Amino acid sequence: MPKVTYIEASGEQHVVDVAVDESVMRGALYNDVPGIIGECGGACSCATCRCYVDDAWAAKAGTPESDAERELLEGADETKPNARLSCQITMTSELDGLVVRLPEKQF
Repeated sequence: MPKVTYIEASGEQHVVDVAVDESVMRGALYNDVPGIIGECGGACSCATCRCYVDDAWAAKAGTPESDAERELLEGADETKPNARLSCQITMTSELDGLVVRLPEKQF
């Protein structure tokens, strides 16, 4: 199973197995990773699963593809160019080893 490394704002790391076709958000929620809330359950309507894709993975993880994701990220606190909603990143075998950093707060 592919692995994702979630890095909290404090620097604490959580390496988690995330099944192919599962979202990075669900991988965090299923494994109690602090810093991902996922209030809307992955419906791309709340931005409480925001993460920052590590530069080494940016091309493979892609950029926001929907207007909804772009708008939510624009309205979020502390946004960066590598910001994504983790509910919109679907795990593939090519993303094995993905590293995402979590913001200090989601609201």
